[in-house]
Amino acid sequence: MDVLYGLHPVEEAIRARHGALDRVSIAREARDGRLEHLVQACRDAGIRISIEPRDQLTRYANTDAHQGVVGFIRERKFLTIEDLLETQKPAGEYRFFLALDGVEDPHNLGALLRTADGAGVDGIILPERRSAPVTATVAKTSAGATEHVRIAKVTNLVRALEKLKAQNIWCIGLDERGEKTYDEFDFKSDCVLVLGREGEGLHELTRKTCDHLLRIPMAGGVSSLNVSVAGAVVMYEAARQWRRVAAPVAAAPVKAQKPRKGLGS
Repeated sequence: MDVLYGLHPVEEAIRARHGALDRVSIAREARDGRLEHLVQACRDAGIRISIEPRDQLTRYANTDAHQGVVGFIRERKFLTIEDLLETQKPAGEYRFFLALDGVEDPHNLGALLRTADGAGVDGIILPERRSAPVTATVAKTSAGATEHVRIAKVTNLVRALEKLKAQNIWCIGLDERGEKTYDEFDFKSDCVLVLGREGEGLHELTRKTCDHLLRIPMAGGVSSLNVSVAGAVVMYEAARQWRRVAAPVAAAPVKAQKPRKGLGS
């Protein structure tokens, strides 16, 4: 059974995934008003609560950053690529997915999930191999976003991307050798953004599968950004373009001009 630690991730698990938590352990030494609210939320949801020494919670979480609360979650059920393809959007809105081609650092994965939730991404695609698992560290780094985003696990990422392309979803890879900068691309269509490995980028076959390769221009001495930062930059550029379509800026009302007086008036 996996663990989830920290006030915010456990609160989000109680709120977002009914039946996900088997039980919650609270540190006996903890004195925090938010913990009292969390205990009440557990009781309202019928989740078992145990009061234990803080050291025991540290052993459960493998860290002392648990803020006095550890949740024990039942096995997480991931979606399939077919589940994501069933996503329906209102007219004038676009499906947008995020695919991660070998992101193995749990902090990067958590940061990307948090950004994806904030930017309105419709689903995340993770390969079963060569990917950080969705652990307590990922959940903590994501500030609870793991309980809200839709995550699909796939055996073969390239095959999954081909299925998306067959449904008229553009496959957009982020690569420092891209032919366009990210802000030159029109994201106002169904898209999947593909991000590669830390330090190495996209695998060659993944790169060839992409319809377009975009880059982030760099003005300094380093050639690229951290993958979670780069992903955030592009996801929010796409979100900016969607917002402009959904709510075009109204023209400012024209003020009546006062008659000007001549110099000799």
